[in-house]
Amino acid sequence: MPEALVLHRPPGGKVKQLVLLFHGVGSAPPSMAPLGRRLAAAFPDALVVAVPGAHASDLGQGLQWFSVRGVTEANRGERVVQAMPLFVAAVREQQAAAGVGADETVLVGFSQGAIMALESAARGHRLARRIVSIAGRFADRPAAVPERVAFHLLHGADDPVIAYRDGERAEQALVELGAAATIDVLPATGHTVSVAMEHLVVRRLQSDTPSAAH
Repeated sequence: MPEALVLHRPPGGKVKQLVLLFHGVGSAPPSMAPLGRRLAAAFPDALVVAVPGAHASDLGQGLQWFSVRGVTEANRGERVVQAMPLFVAAVREQQAAAGVGADETVLVGFSQGAIMALESAARGHRLARRIVSIAGRFADRPAAVPERVAFHLLHGADDPVIAYRDGERAEQALVELGAAATIDVLPATGHTVSVAMEHLVVRRLQSDTPSAAH
């Protein structure tokens, strides 16, 4: 697996929180650096790391967790299942290196990275107290999610890749399962991590109360 990109280490080396960033398909860890720097400024005691996708992308550049060539509503879930062990292992490797557990971890994913973060919970893995999905969705409607996890979803209203309705359906499913979940749909925003989204991620994480979940 390619190397993770450490974007911020807390002064003195004492890690109170681990923030893991996951990029979209065909991209790489540096694409998450602007958001990572903003999170580092807001949470100086956090170790902020951009985690690479496990495989070279078959789109011709960048990395991926699973192929999107020929992906459909019917086969997306199986592709996620096949990719999940490496995703879980990547998170736990970072947690072990930082000396923290799920309660001190935040997962922030964009696009395919958001899908993997959301699906890790849907598949029964409690990897973090907070999961932030930017332009993400569930592969399949979740039947359950772990307790004590808060979810924050952000989506562009003009996203041509993953429709904001998919984000709204994800938030609705989480609420129906009793999870703490919020969604922000930003007007005139496409499939991107905009500056406005960066501000919202910080605001949501600063105001989050994960203990309210379940």
